[in-house]
Amino acid sequence: MPSLPEVVSAIPVIVSLIIIEGLLSVDNALAIAAMASHLPGKQKLLALRWGIIGAYAFRGLAIAFAAFIVNNPWLKIVGAAYLIHLMASFIAEKARAAKKAEEGGDGEDLSIAASMAGKGFWATVVSIELMDLSLSVDNVVAAVAMSPKVWVVCTGVFIGILALRFVAGICIKLIERFPILECTAFLLIGYVGLILVVELCAHTVFGLAHPVEITALQKFIGIIVILTLSIWYSESKVFSALMSPILTIGRLPFLAYAFVSSFVFGVLFFPFKFIPTLFKSKPAASEVK
Repeated sequence: MPSLPEVVSAIPVIVSLIIIEGLLSVDNALAIAAMASHLPGKQKLLALRWGIIGAYAFRGLAIAFAAFIVNNPWLKIVGAAYLIHLMASFIAEKARAAKKAEEGGDGEDLSIAASMAGKGFWATVVSIELMDLSLSVDNVVAAVAMSPKVWVVCTGVFIGILALRFVAGICIKLIERFPILECTAFLLIGYVGLILVVELCAHTVFGLAHPVEITALQKFIGIIVILTLSIWYSESKVFSALMSPILTIGRLPFLAYAFVSSFVFGVLFFPFKFIPTLFKSKPAASEVK
Protein backbone atom coordinates (compact mmCIF):
# COMPACT_ATOMS: atom_id res chain seq x y z
CA MET A 1 0.00 0.00 0.00
CA PRO A 2 1.35 3.48 -0.83
CA SER A 3 2.05 5.78 2.08
CA LEU A 4 0.11 9.00 2.66
CA PRO A 5 2.97 11.22 1.36
CA GLU A 6 3.11 9.10 -1.82
CA VAL A 7 -0.64 9.48 -2.31
CA VAL A 8 -0.42 13.23 -1.82
CA SER A 9 2.50 13.53 -4.26
CA ALA A 10 0.50 11.51 -6.83
CA ILE A 11 -2.54 13.83 -6.70
CA PRO A 12 -1.29 16.11 -9.54
CA VAL A 13 -0.77 13.01 -11.73
CA ILE A 14 -4.23 11.65 -10.93
CA VAL A 15 -5.90 15.01 -11.61
CA SER A 16 -3.95 15.29 -14.89
CA LEU A 17 -5.15 11.84 -15.92
CA ILE A 18 -8.75 12.76 -15.08
CA ILE A 19 -8.44 15.73 -17.46
CA ILE A 20 -6.77 13.77 -20.25
CA GLU A 21 -8.94 10.67 -19.99
CA GLY A 22 -12.10 12.73 -19.63
CA LEU A 23 -11.43 14.52 -22.91
CA LEU A 24 -10.33 11.32 -24.65
CA SER A 25 -13.41 9.47 -23.43
CA VAL A 26 -15.56 12.05 -25.20
CA ASP A 27 -13.58 11.47 -28.39
CA ASN A 28 -14.01 7.72 -27.83
CA ALA A 29 -17.78 8.03 -27.41
CA LEU A 30 -18.17 10.33 -30.42
CA ALA A 31 -16.08 7.99 -32.60
CA ILE A 32 -18.19 4.97 -31.58
CA ALA A 33 -21.37 6.87 -32.46
CA ALA A 34 -19.94 7.94 -35.84
CA MET A 35 -18.78 4.42 -36.71
CA ALA A 36 -22.23 2.98 -36.00
CA SER A 37 -24.22 5.81 -37.61
CA HIS A 38 -24.69 4.03 -40.98
CA LEU A 39 -26.47 1.01 -39.44
CA PRO A 40 -30.26 0.72 -39.21
CA GLY A 41 -32.05 1.37 -35.90
CA LYS A 42 -31.67 -1.79 -33.79
CA GLN A 43 -28.27 -2.65 -35.24
CA LYS A 44 -27.00 0.84 -34.46
CA LEU A 45 -28.08 0.61 -30.80
CA LEU A 46 -26.56 -2.86 -30.45
CA ALA A 47 -23.27 -1.76 -32.05
CA LEU A 48 -23.14 1.23 -29.69
CA ARG A 49 -23.69 -1.13 -26.75
CA TRP A 50 -20.91 -3.45 -27.92
CA GLY A 51 -18.65 -0.45 -28.39
CA ILE A 52 -19.11 0.78 -24.82
CA ILE A 53 -18.68 -2.76 -23.43
CA GLY A 54 -15.47 -3.13 -25.44
CA ALA A 55 -14.17 0.21 -24.17
CA TYR A 56 -14.64 -0.93 -20.58
CA ALA A 57 -13.22 -4.41 -21.22
CA PHE A 58 -10.06 -3.29 -23.01
CA ARG A 59 -9.32 -0.59 -20.45
CA GLY A 60 -9.67 -3.22 -17.74
CA LEU A 61 -7.33 -5.50 -19.69
CA ALA A 62 -4.83 -2.67 -19.98
CA ILE A 63 -4.45 -2.64 -16.21
CA ALA A 64 -3.06 -6.20 -16.39
CA PHE A 65 -0.30 -5.02 -18.75
CA ALA A 66 0.49 -1.79 -16.89
CA ALA A 67 3.32 -3.31 -14.81
CA PHE A 68 4.81 -4.99 -17.89
CA ILE A 69 4.94 -1.67 -19.76
CA VAL A 70 6.38 0.19 -16.76
CA ASN A 71 9.21 -2.34 -16.41
CA ASN A 72 10.15 -2.41 -20.12
CA PRO A 73 11.78 0.86 -21.27
CA TRP A 74 11.67 -0.10 -24.97
CA LEU A 75 7.89 -0.52 -24.76
CA LYS A 76 7.62 2.89 -23.13
CA ILE A 77 9.65 4.46 -25.95
CA VAL A 78 7.41 2.82 -28.59
CA GLY A 79 4.35 3.94 -26.63
CA ALA A 80 5.65 7.50 -26.35
CA ALA A 81 6.37 7.56 -30.09
CA TYR A 82 2.80 6.37 -30.69
CA LEU A 83 1.33 9.12 -28.50
CA ILE A 84 3.32 11.74 -30.41
CA HIS A 85 2.17 10.06 -33.64
CA LEU A 86 -1.47 10.53 -32.61
CA MET A 87 -0.91 14.22 -31.98
CA ALA A 88 1.12 14.72 -35.17
CA SER A 89 -1.40 12.82 -37.30
CA PHE A 90 -4.22 14.94 -35.88
CA ILE A 91 -2.30 18.12 -36.72
CA ALA A 92 -1.61 16.82 -40.23
CA GLU A 93 -5.28 15.93 -40.75
CA LYS A 94 -6.36 19.40 -39.64
CA ALA A 95 -3.81 20.96 -41.99
CA ARG A 96 -5.16 18.93 -44.93
CA ALA A 97 -8.73 19.89 -44.05
CA ALA A 98 -7.80 23.59 -43.83
CA LYS A 99 -5.99 23.46 -47.18
CA LYS A 100 -8.98 21.75 -48.79
CA ALA A 101 -11.31 24.42 -47.37
CA GLU A 102 -9.09 27.19 -48.74
CA GLU A 103 -9.20 25.61 -52.19
CA GLY A 104 -12.99 25.68 -52.00
CA GLY A 105 -13.47 22.06 -53.00
CA ASP A 106 -15.46 19.48 -51.12
CA GLY A 107 -12.95 16.79 -52.04
CA GLU A 108 -13.22 13.27 -50.74
CA ASP A 109 -15.22 12.66 -47.59
CA LEU A 110 -12.66 11.36 -45.09
CA SER A 111 -14.96 11.33 -42.07
CA ILE A 112 -15.31 8.29 -39.82
CA ALA A 113 -18.91 7.79 -40.90
CA ALA A 114 -17.92 7.83 -44.58
CA SER A 115 -15.15 5.29 -44.03
CA MET A 116 -17.65 2.90 -42.40
CA ALA A 117 -20.31 3.20 -45.11
CA GLY A 118 -21.23 -0.16 -46.61
CA LYS A 119 -19.87 -2.26 -43.75
CA GLY A 120 -22.19 -4.83 -42.25
CA PHE A 121 -23.08 -5.14 -38.56
CA TRP A 122 -20.29 -7.48 -37.44
CA ALA A 123 -17.63 -5.71 -39.53
CA THR A 124 -18.69 -2.47 -37.85
CA VAL A 125 -18.57 -4.03 -34.38
CA VAL A 126 -15.06 -5.42 -35.00
CA SER A 127 -13.87 -2.02 -36.29
CA ILE A 128 -15.24 -0.37 -33.14
CA GLU A 129 -13.54 -2.94 -30.90
CA LEU A 130 -10.19 -2.41 -32.66
CA MET A 131 -10.55 1.32 -32.05
CA ASP A 132 -11.38 0.61 -28.39
CA LEU A 133 -8.22 -1.50 -28.13
CA SER A 134 -6.12 1.31 -29.61
CA LEU A 135 -7.58 3.90 -27.22
CA SER A 136 -6.97 1.56 -24.27
CA VAL A 137 -3.30 1.39 -25.26
CA ASP A 138 -3.27 5.20 -25.43
CA ASN A 139 -4.78 5.22 -21.96
CA VAL A 140 -2.14 3.06 -20.29
CA VAL A 141 0.82 4.64 -22.14
CA ALA A 142 -0.35 8.13 -21.17
CA ALA A 143 -0.56 6.95 -17.56
CA VAL A 144 2.97 5.49 -17.77
CA ALA A 145 4.22 8.79 -19.19
CA MET A 146 2.82 10.59 -16.17
CA SER A 147 4.29 8.26 -13.54
CA PRO A 148 6.66 5.25 -13.34
CA LYS A 149 4.81 3.85 -10.31
CA VAL A 150 2.61 0.88 -11.12
CA TRP A 151 -0.09 1.76 -8.58
CA VAL A 152 -0.39 5.28 -10.03
CA VAL A 153 -0.58 3.89 -13.58
CA CYS A 154 -3.28 1.39 -12.55
CA THR A 155 -5.18 4.19 -10.82
CA GLY A 156 -4.94 6.27 -13.99
CA VAL A 157 -6.23 3.44 -16.18
CA PHE A 158 -9.05 2.79 -13.73
CA ILE A 159 -9.93 6.48 -13.86
CA GLY A 160 -10.08 6.11 -17.64
CA ILE A 161 -12.75 3.45 -17.12
CA LEU A 162 -14.72 5.71 -14.78
CA ALA A 163 -14.28 8.65 -17.17
CA LEU A 164 -16.25 6.80 -19.83
CA ARG A 165 -19.26 6.81 -17.52
CA PHE A 166 -18.99 9.85 -15.25
CA VAL A 167 -16.49 12.41 -16.57
CA ALA A 168 -17.52 12.22 -20.23
CA GLY A 169 -20.81 14.05 -19.60
CA ILE A 170 -18.99 16.99 -18.02
CA CYS A 171 -16.40 17.05 -20.79
CA ILE A 172 -19.09 16.98 -23.48
CA LYS A 173 -20.55 20.18 -22.02
CA LEU A 174 -17.08 21.74 -21.88
CA ILE A 175 -16.39 20.79 -25.52
CA GLU A 176 -19.77 22.23 -26.55
CA ARG A 177 -18.73 25.47 -24.83
CA PHE A 178 -15.09 25.30 -26.00
CA PRO A 179 -14.87 23.17 -29.19
CA ILE A 180 -11.10 23.62 -29.26
CA LEU A 181 -10.81 21.19 -26.33
CA GLU A 182 -11.32 18.30 -28.74
CA CYS A 183 -8.04 19.33 -30.38
CA THR A 184 -6.49 19.98 -26.98
CA ALA A 185 -6.98 16.32 -26.01
CA PHE A 186 -4.54 15.31 -28.77
CA LEU A 187 -2.11 18.05 -27.76
CA LEU A 188 -2.14 16.71 -24.20
CA ILE A 189 -1.36 13.11 -25.15
CA GLY A 190 1.41 14.39 -27.44
CA TYR A 191 2.71 16.46 -24.54
CA VAL A 192 2.93 13.48 -22.17
CA GLY A 193 4.52 11.45 -24.98
CA LEU A 194 7.21 14.11 -25.42
CA ILE A 195 7.83 14.14 -21.67
CA LEU A 196 8.33 10.38 -21.67
CA VAL A 197 10.76 10.59 -24.59
CA VAL A 198 12.81 13.29 -22.82
CA GLU A 199 12.96 11.31 -19.58
CA LEU A 200 13.90 8.03 -21.27
CA CYS A 201 16.38 9.37 -23.80
CA ALA A 202 18.23 11.91 -21.67
CA HIS A 203 20.32 9.22 -19.99
CA THR A 204 20.23 6.24 -22.37
CA VAL A 205 20.66 8.14 -25.66
CA PHE A 206 22.43 11.37 -24.78
CA GLY A 207 24.51 9.89 -21.97
CA LEU A 208 23.66 12.46 -19.32
CA ALA A 209 25.18 11.61 -15.94
CA HIS A 210 21.91 12.15 -14.13
CA PRO A 211 18.52 11.14 -15.53
CA VAL A 212 16.08 13.93 -16.32
CA GLU A 213 13.00 13.65 -14.15
CA ILE A 214 10.06 15.97 -14.62
CA THR A 215 8.03 16.07 -11.44
CA ALA A 216 4.33 15.32 -11.26
CA LEU A 217 3.63 18.95 -10.32
CA GLN A 218 5.60 20.24 -13.32
CA LYS A 219 3.67 17.90 -15.64
CA PHE A 220 0.40 19.06 -14.12
CA ILE A 221 1.35 22.73 -14.54
CA GLY A 222 2.18 22.03 -18.19
CA ILE A 223 -1.26 20.49 -18.74
CA ILE A 224 -3.00 23.47 -17.12
CA VAL A 225 -0.95 25.88 -19.26
CA ILE A 226 -1.91 24.00 -22.46
CA LEU A 227 -5.59 24.02 -21.47
CA THR A 228 -5.50 27.73 -20.59
CA LEU A 229 -3.72 28.76 -23.78
CA SER A 230 -6.10 26.63 -25.88
CA ILE A 231 -9.19 28.28 -24.43
CA TRP A 232 -7.59 31.72 -24.65
CA TYR A 233 -6.70 31.06 -28.30
CA SER A 234 -10.30 30.11 -29.10
CA GLU A 235 -11.83 33.05 -27.21
CA SER A 236 -9.45 35.92 -28.04
CA LYS A 237 -9.14 37.16 -31.63
CA VAL A 238 -6.06 39.20 -30.74
CA PHE A 239 -4.24 36.25 -29.15
CA SER A 240 -5.35 33.99 -32.01
CA ALA A 241 -3.94 36.43 -34.58
CA LEU A 242 -0.64 36.65 -32.67
CA MET A 243 -0.29 32.88 -32.32
CA SER A 244 -1.34 31.87 -35.85
CA PRO A 245 2.06 32.47 -37.55
CA ILE A 246 3.86 30.80 -34.62
CA LEU A 247 1.59 27.75 -34.83
CA THR A 248 1.97 27.59 -38.61
CA ILE A 249 5.76 27.35 -38.25
CA GLY A 250 5.60 25.18 -35.13
CA ARG A 251 3.50 22.49 -36.77
CA LEU A 252 6.07 21.83 -39.52
CA PRO A 253 8.20 19.33 -37.54
CA PHE A 254 5.03 17.50 -36.49
CA LEU A 255 3.87 17.29 -40.11
CA ALA A 256 7.23 15.71 -40.96
CA TYR A 257 6.92 13.36 -37.98
CA ALA A 258 3.38 12.38 -39.03
CA PHE A 259 4.64 11.55 -42.53
CA VAL A 260 7.26 9.14 -41.16
CA SER A 261 5.29 7.75 -38.22
CA SER A 262 2.20 7.07 -40.33
CA PHE A 263 4.30 4.80 -42.52
CA VAL A 264 5.97 3.04 -39.56
CA PHE A 265 2.81 2.47 -37.53
CA GLY A 266 0.88 1.75 -40.71
CA VAL A 267 3.23 -1.18 -41.36
CA LEU A 268 2.98 -2.36 -37.73
CA PHE A 269 -0.81 -2.25 -37.69
CA PHE A 270 -1.31 -3.35 -41.31
CA PRO A 271 -2.54 -6.89 -40.45
CA PHE A 272 -5.28 -5.48 -38.22
CA LYS A 273 -6.86 -3.68 -41.18
CA PHE A 274 -7.95 -7.01 -42.62
CA ILE A 275 -9.72 -8.23 -39.48
CA PRO A 276 -13.01 -6.36 -40.15
CA THR A 277 -13.12 -7.79 -43.70
CA LEU A 278 -13.35 -11.28 -42.23
CA PHE A 279 -16.72 -10.27 -40.81
CA LYS A 280 -17.88 -8.28 -43.82
CA SER A 281 -21.48 -8.78 -44.74
CA LYS A 282 -24.24 -6.81 -46.33
CA PRO A 283 -26.29 -4.93 -43.75
CA ALA A 284 -29.77 -6.25 -43.51
CA ALA A 285 -32.66 -5.32 -41.28
CA SER A 286 -33.20 -8.98 -40.46
CA GLU A 287 -29.56 -9.51 -39.39
CA VAL A 288 -30.20 -8.33 -35.83
CA LYS A 289 -33.62 -8.46 -34.27
